[in-house]
Amino acid sequence: MYRSHSCGELRASHINTDVTLSGWVQKSRDKGFMIWVDLRDRYGITQLIFDEERTPKSIMEQAQKLGREFVIQVEGTVIERESKNKNIPTGDIEVLVKELTILNESKLPPFTIEDETDGGEELRMKYRYIDIRRNPVKNNLIFRSKVTQEVRNFLSNQGFIEVETPYLIKSTPEGARDFVVPSRMNEGQFYALPQSPQTFKQLLMVGGMDKYFQIVKCFRDEDLRADRQPEFTQIDCEMAFVEQEDILNVFEDLTRHLLKEVNGVEVEKFPRMLYDDAMRLYGNDKPDIRFGMQFGELNDVAQHKDFGVFNNAELVVGIAVPDAASYTRKEIDKLIDWVKRPQVGALGMVYVKCNEDGTYKSSVDKFYDQDDLAKWAEKTGAKAGDLICILSGDTNKVRAQLSALRMEMAERLGLRKPNEFAPLWVIDFPLLELDEETGHYHAMHHPFTSPKPGQIELLDTKPGDVKANAYDLVLNGNEIGGGSIRIHDKETQAIMLKHLGFSEEEAKAQFGFLMDAFEYGAPPHGGLAFGLDRLVAILGGQETIRDFIAFPKNNAGRDVMIDAPAPIDDEQLDELNLSLKLNS
Repeated sequence: MYRSHSCGELRASHINTDVTLSGWVQKSRDKGFMIWVDLRDRYGITQLIFDEERTPKSIMEQAQKLGREFVIQVEGTVIERESKNKNIPTGDIEVLVKELTILNESKLPPFTIEDETDGGEELRMKYRYIDIRRNPVKNNLIFRSKVTQEVRNFLSNQGFIEVETPYLIKSTPEGARDFVVPSRMNEGQFYALPQSPQTFKQLLMVGGMDKYFQIVKCFRDEDLRADRQPEFTQIDCEMAFVEQEDILNVFEDLTRHLLKEVNGVEVEKFPRMLYDDAMRLYGNDKPDIRFGMQFGELNDVAQHKDFGVFNNAELVVGIAVPDAASYTRKEIDKLIDWVKRPQVGALGMVYVKCNEDGTYKSSVDKFYDQDDLAKWAEKTGAKAGDLICILSGDTNKVRAQLSALRMEMAERLGLRKPNEFAPLWVIDFPLLELDEETGHYHAMHHPFTSPKPGQIELLDTKPGDVKANAYDLVLNGNEIGGGSIRIHDKETQAIMLKHLGFSEEEAKAQFGFLMDAFEYGAPPHGGLAFGLDRLVAILGGQETIRDFIAFPKNNAGRDVMIDAPAPIDDEQLDELNLSLKLNS
């Protein structure tokens, strides 16, 4: 056998035990008459000792040839370690080696296999199979496995059935861009990779499955960020004969279960916030409520003087940054430069220092007196020692800008604590969203989301006012899940598609299979999908999902390890009837 024990298993209780270990050489220290080797596997590190007085000469000679990341097998006896290492679980012992087998040699790795490595991200992605040997990456993948297992256990115990849905489906015009797959047997026709199993899980409800879940790969051909990959994993769920409250309760319990079992954290409250309130108080629909700095709208107390910047603005709004009145003018100028960056887009910032003596000092003292500034402090909830930061402009833009500033200040002040968890439901989203470029409405979630009861009539007169029977679960300022109660009758679905710009022919061509299914006894149903990658990252105290994916892609959507995407040869193109199209 290759090993009797793992490299993280041996303790003082194993002293005088003969063992066989296998693993990778972490490091080697050769003193001539004595060689120490740290042997590593997934479970930990065990120190090996080769001693010229106790180790055969041929084994000593082999040990002198060992390099970093060589794969070896040793046989030996566990002995007490003279210089103990309290930093590792096996630090009380070492293995006196009697037999050594080099199973595979290794080239010198392109970076050190240590927790703090000298390899940059792109280099480590190219050699990801080596990077996985490092504890931070290895532990993240183990952590992901634990979360996934807990999800499966919880949902299975709740009566959910895991069902696989197809990967080769039909392209639809809604949502992000599809990845398409040419069909060899059907010339000129294409499959699409699913952005979600949405229609299939609804069909499963029509089929009477009642409670469905799937941990499933999904694909979106869209611009990438640190928290977005072209392929990602969802915990996809659907339930029949439910209302919104039923779904929120089930997935509150799932989130509570994960926080307790994975993080050892008890969370009782899952507050609920209207979408309109989230936008008004935090400037986005996924607010981080671990800290304050709620928005204070200042139009009625700031647009009565001769300050044109505020008077010409659709919205004047500010936040009180705690204990930041001590900022120097240089520090504030840097903050103003930060909000004027293209990524934020503000034209400037007005500030007010709330002094400890109850007075105020602002950048607009020329236009506003102490009474005015006191009203601003009241509106923003500022106290002595705080700094009020105020932006103005078009409502939607200025809210997004102030939201970015709020998060930046929270980061600088250490208020976004990774071991603190604050979940939140955001509900009553708009059903439709106006595309300012085209002037057309599109579904804020997807075209199968039902409007709130009694509001479908507004689609003809005030489409922007219609609220969706939809909800998002937010954790620490990140959307980790979202869903809705679905439309389950053909007539309502046809009305919805009409208002999204589909003709009857287009609706039938794209979604006829679903609308036909609704005519065969579709139950009321709804569901939710968690983004597993993001959920795992947040539970792991991080926000970058790449660190929790075994083989991620870079910001350009490339797998630099296998060099994909890549061209395919002419023969394959001919089989797919694509060569003429590409050459032209």
